[in-house]
Amino acid sequence: MSNSVYQINKGINKPVEFRGLKAQYIWYLGGGLVSLLVVFAVMYICGINIFICLPVILISGTGLFMYVYRLSHKYGEFGLMKKVAKKGIPKVIKNYSLTIIKKK
Repeated sequence: MSNSVYQINKGINKPVEFRGLKAQYIWYLGGGLVSLLVVFAVMYICGINIFICLPVILISGTGLFMYVYRLSHKYGEFGLMKKVAKKGIPKVIKNYSLTIIKKK
């Protein structure tokens, strides 16, 4: 028998993480940055002074980063999806049927 060395991949089933951002928050941050780029382009094309455009975009970008990182740390990988799904659960189930269910 020959001795073979197999490498074990220990990263299977772990969430995607990039600099502290987990799972879907990477997409949220990317979408936000693309939208800030579009806003900057529109402001610049409209003729707004560059010294007004840059601070507005930089402050908005800083706020976006802080907000997305706060969501990532607060809710984790699936927490935000669970919170949104929980809002869809009805608080009360009403039955307007006149039939009476008898227990046996």
